[in-house]
Amino acid sequence: MPRILVIDDDPVIRLVLMRNLQKQGYEVALARNGEEGSELASQLRPALIICDWMMPGRDGLEVCRQVKANPDLSTTFFILLTSRGEVEDRVRGLDSGADDFLSKPIEMNELKARVRAGLRLHQLTQDLQTQKQLLEAELAEAADYVRSLLPPPLLGPPAINTCFIPSRQLGGDCFDYFWLDPDYLAIYLLDVSGHGLGSALPSISVLNLLRSQSLPGVNFYLPDRVLTGLNETFQMSGHNERYFTIWYGVYNKTKRQLVYASAGHPPAILISGEADATTTAKRLKTAGLPIGMFSDAQYVSDRCEVEAGSSLYIFSDGIYEINQPDGETWTLDGFVGLLSDLSQANNISLDTVLGSVRAIGAKETFDDDLSLLQVSFAQGSP
Repeated sequence: MPRILVIDDDPVIRLVLMRNLQKQGYEVALARNGEEGSELASQLRPALIICDWMMPGRDGLEVCRQVKANPDLSTTFFILLTSRGEVEDRVRGLDSGADDFLSKPIEMNELKARVRAGLRLHQLTQDLQTQKQLLEAELAEAADYVRSLLPPPLLGPPAINTCFIPSRQLGGDCFDYFWLDPDYLAIYLLDVSGHGLGSALPSISVLNLLRSQSLPGVNFYLPDRVLTGLNETFQMSGHNERYFTIWYGVYNKTKRQLVYASAGHPPAILISGEADATTTAKRLKTAGLPIGMFSDAQYVSDRCEVEAGSSLYIFSDGIYEINQPDGETWTLDGFVGLLSDLSQANNISLDTVLGSVRAIGAKETFDDDLSLLQVSFAQGSP
């Protein structure tokens, strides 16, 4: 049974409204003033409130503002009872959060109609909130599932630490690493376009395909061949118009050599040099369009030597596409500079990197999925 709260300093109006509403089958609570009404609203969480505008002490506008500021009352429909008829008065009421108005003297048929309409809107809003909560729960469950598929840290050598922080809407970030044989380690990170389950599902498909090395005729030691095989398999036209970027590399620990290729993905950053000294930040990227855009896209590999003591950072663009408090968007150059500065200060843990990035954005959450891999090539070992 819908619960209605009537707030009015006039006992006659309270009584008339209560009797008419009870005849319609509603449960009715009464408050004699704004202070009592605000308290009862918080306790009872009514579906609808009818509140007089002009009352001594806390008036109807202030009650309305307090109700609308309470998250527990966000779906409560608020009707202001007033003898004011000027447009500017209605504007003030709407600006305070009122959903409807009822003019004095009260016409009972109009009262009943407005209450019915208000309760319908209240129910619709509650249904939408319920659906939103269910969707958020499903996205959280999907994020947990994606997280369960991601590999654990690699003790090394080389050692790999990872970070995966899904945004409020699950996206398509995914990464993995696995030994092709005792000497060759494959590492990749991909980012599917869009958000939600529609992006997460393709990323899981790619992960399973690469982890099982199931691309037909593909040599997984050759990054450009891997990207070509993925592009042939995951064309946008057959995958709900989704494309993805990817960075894929293969490290030979005996030769300390890294072969890599990228498809529209941010470059991996190789930090070399001693702490407390000059460090270099090399951007590892090759030309190549995102996977799925064009069937005839070409991909190439490149290679580099990896010095002992170096660190490799592979990431999605969510780590640097951050809106700063001044309205400017942080850039890749800024993130590369941060990695270099932290490396020189010998303070380059993932927690430190993430803490610094959060400080730049001045907030704890991120607008996009964030994935970050730190591959450490220790001194004196491959």
